[in-house]
Amino acid sequence: MKTSVAVVATLAIASAASLFAQGAAPAAGPAPAARTDGAGAVHVWPVQRNIYALFGPGGNSTVSIGDDGVLVVDTMTADAAPDLIAAIRTLSNKPIRWIINTHSHPDHTGGNAVVARSGVYIATGNTRGGGGASILAFENALMRLNGSAGSPDKVPEAGWPTDSFFVKQKDMFFNGEPVLTMHQPSAHTDADAIVFFRRSDVIAAGDVFTPDRYPVIDAAEGGSINGTIAALNTLIELAVPEFNEEGGTMIVPGHGRICDESDVGDYRDMVTIVRDRVQDLIAKKMTLAQVKAARPTFDYDGVYATPSFTGDMFVEAVYRSLTASPGAASRSPAR
Repeated sequence: MKTSVAVVATLAIASAASLFAQGAAPAAGPAPAARTDGAGAVHVWPVQRNIYALFGPGGNSTVSIGDDGVLVVDTMTADAAPDLIAAIRTLSNKPIRWIINTHSHPDHTGGNAVVARSGVYIATGNTRGGGGASILAFENALMRLNGSAGSPDKVPEAGWPTDSFFVKQKDMFFNGEPVLTMHQPSAHTDADAIVFFRRSDVIAAGDVFTPDRYPVIDAAEGGSINGTIAALNTLIELAVPEFNEEGGTMIVPGHGRICDESDVGDYRDMVTIVRDRVQDLIAKKMTLAQVKAARPTFDYDGVYATPSFTGDMFVEAVYRSLTASPGAASRSPAR
């Protein structure tokens, strides 16, 4: 496994070096195909400057490499964690100092304990002591991971965030650049955060943006369709294209390929159009069954529907989000 990871990483880094030598950044495009043999291979892909995307069998991680050490956004699943660490070690022997969780779901936090244990703790005013890397998350994610919110996401103490925040934005300076962790209210969940590496011009978006499928709205954990659209709009506001709406700010989603602002814009438009279609059918007093029969995602299913999350499932999630409480369809969450 380590040999396979190292080979992939070496080829990716060589490709990046050639681009950087010419003053160019790697273009947005498809991620390397993940292995499906059950081995859980993690593939490394350079994004911009010192930021790398790591593609695993169940989701993506984003990694900052530099003199201060290693910062990891999302730790994949528990099974993939050893391969994630092996992939990171092909990039740097510096200690893993920080982990940032974009939300509490186990495909993004399952490796917390293993990855943190392989790292080195940094003492800060808001962080409790510990032997491994510090873990940062929005407070709702902390409550779900430590069990105080009664969530199925609960994990043993070694995987709990050691540092949480409850304000709009948590800032730090790491590896020569500002790193902004920004809460996105009531989107995929109510604990979502995106991570903006400001100098590298890369955003780790977590599951508020998943270009290979319809957005999953976890209503049980506070997610909503309007919050999802608001989060996508935030990504568009932060991103700046380089030329002809291509390149510039790179966005690493929770699942799927590396994207740019134009890709997020297309996705936001799709989500907004489906939301508006469902809202119109609700205004006509149609039941959920009637709304599904109208097939408001028909023209998008060929691109975004998957066996595990179909167009009908997305329509039902949108319908339930819009009818969950009076005014939910028109109310925009506070940013």
